[in-house]
Amino acid sequence: MSSDVQQILEAADFAAKKHKNQRRKDPDGTPYINHPLGVSRILSHEAAITDVVVLQAALLHDTVEDTDTTLAEIEEKFGEKVRSVVAEVTDDKSLLKAERKQKQIEHAPHCSYEAKLVKLADKLYNLRDLQRCTPTGWTEKRVEEYFIWASQVVAGLRGTNQALETSLDALFKQRDILTG
Repeated sequence: MSSDVQQILEAADFAAKKHKNQRRKDPDGTPYINHPLGVSRILSHEAAITDVVVLQAALLHDTVEDTDTTLAEIEEKFGEKVRSVVAEVTDDKSLLKAERKQKQIEHAPHCSYEAKLVKLADKLYNLRDLQRCTPTGWTEKRVEEYFIWASQVVAGLRGTNQALETSLDALFKQRDILTG
């Protein structure tokens, strides 16, 4: 087995262990690990990304934000570059939700290319999930607000990957959300 494949599978295994008791907010309570796996798959399959760092960061992108994982642990197991990308896409949970969302909009244009790829694929996965079903406890208004906010984040990521941006634009167009 190639070293690249081993590194990607190590990240998948690590993420699966860290997210093992978490569920998505959909009515089926889908295992959370489906999300980072789906984000990584979008990057490899739809955007033709083969960069191991990007694929590992996609698999690990929610571990620091949503589990007891530290950035030091990510660096120790996966290296400084993966840690750096994960850090760029990790929200500061000590901030209020509205402030975190605003920071994502402001921070997006300043991210590294690798972090922009992960953010685009993450938004694409989440928006497709919202198209598929409404999360438990969400209103249609909250879904619409998420789409609008996501379009604002994506605006700062433009010029990163045409395939991902085209897919996102198709979702925004379905909801009559203007994109820049």
